[in-house]
This record gives sequence, C-alpha cells and structure tokens, in this order.
Amino acid sequence: MTTPTTLELSPAPNSWMTVCEEARLTPGRGLAALLPDGRQAAVFRDRAGRAYAIDNRDPFTGAQVLSRGLIGTADGRTFVASPLLKQRFDLETGRCLDDDGVTVAVYPVRTI
Repeated sequence: MTTPTTLELSPAPNSWMTVCEEARLTPGRGLAALLPDGRQAAVFRDRAGRAYAIDNRDPFTGAQVLSRGLIGTADGRTFVASPLLKQRFDLETGRCLDDDGVTVAVYPVRTI
C-alpha cells in the first residue's frame, strides 16, 4: 500500500502547513487554502507536475479568485490568468505580466 504524498506550503518563514494530498490537485486547475492568519493561498499544479502557491486575492479587484484562474505559459513562464479581468500572474515570482508594478505573494511549496 502506497502512502499518499502531501502538499505543504510555507505561509511564514520556518513554518509549514498541510494543504491537501497531492493527488487532489488537478494539473492546470487551482484550489484555495485558508492560511492561519486568515489570508488565502491559491495552489496549483502545472501539467509537468510542479506545484505553486500564490496569494488568492486578485490585487485589481480585491476578490479571492486567483485559484479559479486558468494556467498558461508565456515566454517560458507559467502563469495564472485572473478569472475576472484576465491579468496574468507569474506563478514563480508573483509578478503581474500585464502590469510590472503589481505583484502577489508567493509561497514555497513542498511535497512530503
């Protein structure tokens, strides 16, 4: 019997929290995770199997919706497009690809 792998993210330095079993993450789709301080993280797995976590709050609207966005790639960068106004956020850096002055928080992710 194989033990399921668990996905964790780090909402603060030297702090890890369990998000879900890795198998619950569908490649190309996201899920929202409630952080201990009340914020939300948007967690994704790309089609290559790499996991990412960014802030779930769309900085342009204030809505907690980035986990519902579509994943894509541009110039070799994996991004999520907000489902509301379609701005794209780099999943590695949190930088908005459509407005250099805007970023979202990025959280380290690991599987155990």
